[in-house]
Amino acid sequence: MGLKSVFVAGLMGLALSFNVQAAEKRYAVSMHGDIKYGPDFTHFDYTNPNAPKGGTIRLYAPGSTFDTLNPFTMKGVPAYASSLPYETLTTQSMDEPFTAYGLLAETIEMPDDRSWVAFHLRKEARWHDGQPVTADDVVFSFNTLVKEGHPRYRIYYGDVEGVEKTGERSVKFTFKNDENRELAMIIGQLPILPKHYWADTDFTKTTLQPPLGSGPYKIKSFESGRNIVFERVKDYWGKNLAVNAGQNNFDEIRFDYYRDDTVAVEAFKGGAFDFRYENVAKNWATAYNIPEVKNGLIQKLRFQHEVGAGMQAFVYNIRRDKFKNPLVRQALAYAFDFDWANKNLFHDEYTRTASYFANSELAASGLPSGRELEILEKYRGQIPEEVFTKEYQPPKTDGSGNIRSNLKTAVGLLKQAGYGIKDKKLVNLKTGEPLSFEILLQASPAWERIVLPFKKNLSRLGIDVSVRMVDTAQYKERTDTFDYDIIVDVLGQSQSPGNEQYDYWTSAAADRQGSRNSIGLKNPVIDELVDLVVNAPSREELVVRTHALDRVLLWGHYVIPNWHLKSARILAWNKFGMPDVWAKYNPGYSAWAFWWFDAEKAEKLKDMRK
Repeated sequence: MGLKSVFVAGLMGLALSFNVQAAEKRYAVSMHGDIKYGPDFTHFDYTNPNAPKGGTIRLYAPGSTFDTLNPFTMKGVPAYASSLPYETLTTQSMDEPFTAYGLLAETIEMPDDRSWVAFHLRKEARWHDGQPVTADDVVFSFNTLVKEGHPRYRIYYGDVEGVEKTGERSVKFTFKNDENRELAMIIGQLPILPKHYWADTDFTKTTLQPPLGSGPYKIKSFESGRNIVFERVKDYWGKNLAVNAGQNNFDEIRFDYYRDDTVAVEAFKGGAFDFRYENVAKNWATAYNIPEVKNGLIQKLRFQHEVGAGMQAFVYNIRRDKFKNPLVRQALAYAFDFDWANKNLFHDEYTRTASYFANSELAASGLPSGRELEILEKYRGQIPEEVFTKEYQPPKTDGSGNIRSNLKTAVGLLKQAGYGIKDKKLVNLKTGEPLSFEILLQASPAWERIVLPFKKNLSRLGIDVSVRMVDTAQYKERTDTFDYDIIVDVLGQSQSPGNEQYDYWTSAAADRQGSRNSIGLKNPVIDELVDLVVNAPSREELVVRTHALDRVLLWGHYVIPNWHLKSARILAWNKFGMPDVWAKYNPGYSAWAFWWFDAEKAEKLKDMRK
């Protein structure tokens, strides 16, 4: 599941019954295949179990403000990293595709058919007020999040039949069927909330009251819209667990807010914060040619990884009539000149994305054959014929900026869709309505310089395009309610796609405010393909089923694919230690979680900056 556990989770416990299958208690469970770390492991390979504790790390939070410390509902703008005080039943390793090890749960039980799962909590697990974490907390968490939390929980855990307490520290989750094999895994990712804390507090409302958690950090202080500071819990109950060894090393973690990324870059170079994950190629190539990098005061690091890139793209909102015709969607893609942008804006850093599951074995390639073709044949006539005859590739150019031939192709497609030029405007020849739309962006100068050339090319087709940049709160409100024509969205994917696909692509999620179905898909074939992916019985079957889903999505022309990077670009002031091993599924933006404060380096850095 990759990093899905940061945003969603699930839980289950064991009920003793005469008619359930026998199941052994396990310290870890895997979606498909082997478990890397044995029951007596002491730490993950990509951590340093001897890392010292202490010091502060100062980090960057994008955006303008926040108005709630409850990240689990749709209301308000949650503070950055506000889920940090909470824990889940299990935690995932970052060097295996999808293996979960017990965190709050000491052991996990499930039968071979995975029709239920049970968790037995560690007796030492404690909330920050000293009260034990109980089975009642787990039941409360599930029911509250599904009924009152963000709508994604209802989708994600839609196949859970029920949850019951089977002992003081034991809980069982029963499923509606035994087909959704991932459900027994992702239920362990459920954020566990303290029932006694929320008993007299309305969970559905925004709050700036620091929450009660059980994790290694709690909120120390905050200034809304300026910063939030977490402090390490000195008597944290789980500090000696193998899954935590070498982590949670800083005494304080501070996030400072920056509305403008350009300002943030300058603030970092000036020493205002310590760690930056650089996602702007121009910055990486030009912004850090400074003495502090050359003399080693700032480390400029690049780490290769195997993290699935998913799909970043210009996303059409096909709830809008203007985007319902796939020929229109396909045509507009010919006006985006990635090759020119990569050469002139990105310093040739990026690879064009051509799959919703890019940078992984889950990405479709070539033409379908074998088992994959067998799956798709059922839908012949209901899906684009190109699924069977062509390998999908987004439009290409020579990078010169001259895209005359691409625009000619676009004109032909638009003509097929019933559009023509009248008074220098592209109009629907039946209705006379001009084709115009807005591209909505969360305020970012970096994105503005990318979108404006796209807008210029679209204007050559007679299309009137406006680019609207809004602040964090407005952007969240508009995207939650699907109030946009086109947005830039990141549809992230893990090495083991599963239940989150319901939230991305299915009819059930299309009209549910706050869902990740930003496209507005309502397609019964895609619904069935998602079911197949979620219910895949083996890794091999998961791969071919995901290929089939990928192809159908690609040939629907629902997005204009952007680009991806196969490495993590990181800059850090040279006062930290870091492990020798980089986890291959670590995307990089949270690499600091495995680092530690090096007092000797920090003192040397201080002296050199005088």
